[in-house]
Amino acid sequence: MTVVLGVAGGSGSGKTTVVDRIVSQVGPERVAVVRHDRYYRELDHLDPDERVRVNFDHPDAFDDDLFVDHVQRLVAGEAVAMPRYDYATFTRGAGHDLVTPHPVVLVEGILLFAQARLRDLLDVKVYVDADADLRLLRRLRRDITERGRDVGSVLDQYERTVRPMHLEFVEPSKRWADLIVPRGGHNDVAIGLVAAHVEGLLAT
Repeated sequence: MTVVLGVAGGSGSGKTTVVDRIVSQVGPERVAVVRHDRYYRELDHLDPDERVRVNFDHPDAFDDDLFVDHVQRLVAGEAVAMPRYDYATFTRGAGHDLVTPHPVVLVEGILLFAQARLRDLLDVKVYVDADADLRLLRRLRRDITERGRDVGSVLDQYERTVRPMHLEFVEPSKRWADLIVPRGGHNDVAIGLVAAHVEGLLAT
C-alpha cells in the first residue's frame, strides 16, 4: 500500500519544518517528497519584467497536469523526474531531481487543498497554521537570504498577490484538512499524531 500525505498551509507557515519532522519520524527510507512549488509553469518565454508580474499564488500558476501525473506514477511504483525551479529568475532550472517510489508519498504546497483534483490524490490532509505576521517575517527572511530578492520586491509581491490569494484560496482550503497544526514544526503532539496515523495506514 502507498499512503499519500498532503501538507498545506500559507507561505511561511512552517510547512517545510513539519515535512522534515514527519519524514524523520516515519523514516527517510520510506518517504518520497514531492514539492508543489517545483511545478510552476515554465515562463522563459516571457521577459524578466513580465515574469515578475505573474501571480504565483494563484492555482493557474502551476502545471498541475504534470504534478498529478507524477504523484500518480509514484503511487503506481514508477520513478519520476521532478522539475527544478529557479525562484530568482522565475524559470525552471536545468536538469531535474529523480524521485523514486516509497510506501509514503508526501506532497507539500500552499494550494494542495484548494482544488478537488489535487485533494483527490491525498489519503491524509494536514494544514499547517500560523499567524499572518509570523508568515510574513518568515517569507521575508527566506526570499532575501535564499532567493536573492530584496525587501521591496518581497513586500510588493506579498501585498499584490500573496495576501489576497491566501485569503481567497489558501485559508478557506483548511476546511478540507483532516488535521490542522498550529505552531508548525514546534507542535510535537500533532506531528507525532500524523506520523502514528501514517504508520497505522501502512500496517493495514
